[in-house]
Amino acid sequence: MPIPRYRRYDGAALFSAGFRPFFLCAALWAALAIPAWLLMFTAAIEIPTALAPATWHVHEMVFGYGVATVAGFLLTAIPNWTGRMPLQGGPLMLLVALWLIGRVAVLASARLGGAGLAAVADLAFPLVFLAVVAREIIAGRNWRNLPMLGALALLLVGNALVHAQALGWSATAAAGNRLGIATLLMLISLVGGRIVPSFTRNWLVKQQAGAREPASFDPLDSLALALTAAALLLWVVAPEGRLAAAMQLAAGIALAARLARWRGGRTWREPLVLVLHVGYGWLALGFVLLALSPFVPALPPTAALHALTVGGIGTMTLAVMTRASLGHTGRALTAGPGTIAIYALVTLAALLRLAAPFGGNQYILLLGCAGAAWSGAFGLFVVLYAPALMQPRAAGAARSA
Repeated sequence: MPIPRYRRYDGAALFSAGFRPFFLCAALWAALAIPAWLLMFTAAIEIPTALAPATWHVHEMVFGYGVATVAGFLLTAIPNWTGRMPLQGGPLMLLVALWLIGRVAVLASARLGGAGLAAVADLAFPLVFLAVVAREIIAGRNWRNLPMLGALALLLVGNALVHAQALGWSATAAAGNRLGIATLLMLISLVGGRIVPSFTRNWLVKQQAGAREPASFDPLDSLALALTAAALLLWVVAPEGRLAAAMQLAAGIALAARLARWRGGRTWREPLVLVLHVGYGWLALGFVLLALSPFVPALPPTAALHALTVGGIGTMTLAVMTRASLGHTGRALTAGPGTIAIYALVTLAALLRLAAPFGGNQYILLLGCAGAAWSGAFGLFVVLYAPALMQPRAAGAARSA
């Protein structure tokens, strides 16, 4: 079903569609939060948060940046799923304001009333957003996408578990952060499984008549998703168990086999499509590394974790953000030099972050370079895409992203 016409909206173009403010805010926060974390990690500054420093770092990447990208994606996709009018104007501004309040409250929670006020402020956005998505899916009778409500509920629970430890109620922050990461990874597995072969198929049909198309969904895809869900569940509840490692290895192999059938190698001439395959590839590699890390002393668990987060989540979210921003603002669906640089920088960030634990005395240097590449990727997104996101849609271009 095509996206319906937007209501007439005479306000700022930034609030005419959900992807506009949320992609822009997410990218800006990703670019700023990592340098702040690195300065805190090296004791150069102290951030007045009630969360432990490492907990704040993971929390803000997952429940700050990650949740904002999910919001931008869902607010754009749900009208396509349901046929209902997209969220615009005042209600969209309110959602963005709640997200921003959460970031400030967590950042300064040690000074602004403590952990309790920060928890209330930060949990307001995921709670309200869950209600908004539930209303749209139920009103549109879009039962196929009900699992999205489950994903949003898990993100809310994971966030609450982090705040519960800050309040001194339980030692659940690590589990809450793992639950958040696992939910984002599962969303990438599910949504990526829809869009990567679909966009690849569309591009191949246009560029190479008669080219062999990506494989259609079949039992291998179902098996890969089931193994991924099981591996993530075990990682959340028992991350160091042998069963978890075995399931992670099986999931990584299954995801790699799934990816191999999507003809990604044929898309090398269009980075906008190729990067989707790269992002999904990081997912498969991350699971394999996560499975091997308990048995290979030279392979620290943080390397595997950052393959999944910096590589998988970072690359795939940037791939979706750039594509959706181009398509839904009326720009051509092709990657220019600046967009290619964004993809190169996030890939470099992932590689450097994986290499850092092996750098010996150069660990801090490699960590800093990885952070600079990450911030460069998202900062460049802000510089290049902010004008399009803040201006009305270009006339006469194709509607779909």
